Amino acid sequence: MLHLPFNHTITLIIITVAISLLAFSKQQVMNRLIFWPPAVQQGQYDRFFAHGFVHADGTHLLFNMITLFFFGSVIEQFYRQYLDNMGFVLFYFGALIFSILPSYLKHKNDYQWASLGASGAVSAVLFSYILFKPWSLILVFFIPMPAIVFAILYVGYSIWSSKRQGSHINHSAHLWGALYGVVVTIVVNPAVIGYFFNQIQHVPFF
Repeated sequence: MLHLPFNHTITLIIITVAISLLAFSKQQVMNRLIFWPPAVQQGQYDRFFAHGFVHADGTHLLFNMITLFFFGSVIEQFYRQYLDNMGFVLFYFGALIFSILPSYLKHKNDYQWASLGASGAVSAVLFSYILFKPWSLILVFFIPMPAIVFAILYVGYSIWSSKRQGSHINHSAHLWGALYGVVVTIVVNPAVIGYFFNQIQHVPFF
C-alpha cells in the first residue's frame, strides 16, 4: 500500500483557520494568544508562536493562508529531508519566533503594543521559495507577477507600512521573517545560492 507523507502545510492552515475563527468570536481567546509583551514577561512564552495562529480579520487570515497554501508545499518538500521529516514544522515555528523578537525587544515595556498573525512565518516560506523559483509567476490581486519582483515590492511595502501606526499587524515581522527564510535555507543547504543565481540568469520570458 502506498503511504503518502503527512502534509504539514495543510495541517498548519487548518489549525490556524480554526483558531483564528474561534478568536474572532471569543475575545478571551484573542487576548490569550496575541503577542503582548507584558504577558510574555510574566512567563507566557508560548505567545512567541501562539500569535501566529490568530489574525486581525478575515482578509488578513485569507491572504496569509492562501500564500502559505501555494508556497508551503514546495518548501516543505525541501525541509522534509531534514530532522526526520519535521524540518518544515521547525522552520515555520522558528520563523514565528525569530520574526517577532526584534519587535519584542523594541516594545517590551510598551503596554499599548501588541502583534498577531502568521505573516512572519509566511514571509519566511515565500522568500525561501523565491530562492528555488525566482521567476515563477504568482498572482497578486489576479495580476501575474514573477516571484522575485513581488519580493522586491513586498519588502518596499513592508518598510513603508512598518513606519505607520494602526492595526496589530506587524509589518516589521514580514521583513525579519523574509530574512530568516533566506538565511536559514542557505545555511541548511549552501548549494541553494548557486542554484538561485543560475535561475536568475535564465529569464524565461525572453
